[in-house]
Amino acid sequence: MTEVEVVVDFPTAHERIPVPLAMTCQEAPEAVSSVSKMAYQTLQQEYLQIPVVTRAYTTACVLTTAAVQLEIITPFQLYFNPDLILKNYQIWRLFTNFLFFGPVGFNFLFNMIFLYRYCRMLEEGSFRGRTADFVFMFLFGGLLMTIFGIFVSLVFLGQAFTIMLVYIWSRRNPNVRMNFFGLLNFQAPFLPWVLMGFSLLLGNSIIVDLLGIAVGHVYYFLEDVFPNQPGGGRWLRTPSIIKMLFDTPEEDANYNPLPEDRPGGFAWGEGQRLGG
Repeated sequence: MTEVEVVVDFPTAHERIPVPLAMTCQEAPEAVSSVSKMAYQTLQQEYLQIPVVTRAYTTACVLTTAAVQLEIITPFQLYFNPDLILKNYQIWRLFTNFLFFGPVGFNFLFNMIFLYRYCRMLEEGSFRGRTADFVFMFLFGGLLMTIFGIFVSLVFLGQAFTIMLVYIWSRRNPNVRMNFFGLLNFQAPFLPWVLMGFSLLLGNSIIVDLLGIAVGHVYYFLEDVFPNQPGGGRWLRTPSIIKMLFDTPEEDANYNPLPEDRPGGFAWGEGQRLGG
């Protein structure tokens, strides 16, 4: 066998090491800038692929929480207060109480994940191509929740609104099997009740969950159940002005929407259709 001797000749302190593939001090910032620009463009593209209503609502929730964390605003400027709304004309409280989920922590992240997940699945699923109807569902649910909220003295209704979205999705997908934290296996209609039980274990009040379930059931009954009953009919009709503002032309038939049976990313709340 032929032996090959490898000689490494170290340069002196006065010699420059020729590294053709290395970046000079001038090129390094440009490369970092290029990578950052590509990352930003990718993030922007992913963000813009989120359906418009889900994108708008989740963004508003995150920005509101960030503003509170940075002490730009306080929760006292956001909470639901009928007296301040009626007497001081602080109309914004009708909307801002749905945008704040508390300080950044486990509860906030938990709510944001469920809000984004099930809001998007509804918008890309049963409300696909029906943005106006989806917005009307938001308005109807928010109005009904605000009325009920007066009697149960709740100051922030965002969590209840999330439970409403979860409830409507779960009733429209009754055959989806769910797994919660790898501990419980059940079918989708039980998901809101499982979340309520989890909230109870954390020491939270279940009034919020019950309110979300109640409002979700009212919408589901009026939209999906009552019209199919003998003598029933559609009581909920999206106003023409909302349709004019939000309905879009017919979409590409080849578009592949987010699969509702595997929305992806998390073991808890993940579903699989029976027989799949």
